[in-house]
Amino acid sequence: MAGKQGKNPQGTQTSGSLPMASAEDVEFSEALADEDDLEARQRAEEADRRAASYEGD
Repeated sequence: MAGKQGKNPQGTQTSGSLPMASAEDVEFSEALADEDDLEARQRAEEADRRAASYEGD
């Protein structure tokens, strides 16, 4: 299905037209977070730091 855009069976847009976003664009609730959520947030912050400091090849 690579390269196809349109609606999936649920009627929502497929990933071909989704915008790029960074972790700060996502609402996060500390009160509702479980261990996996906390780990994901930490990994996203680390990835953002690496991307911000990347100078290229």
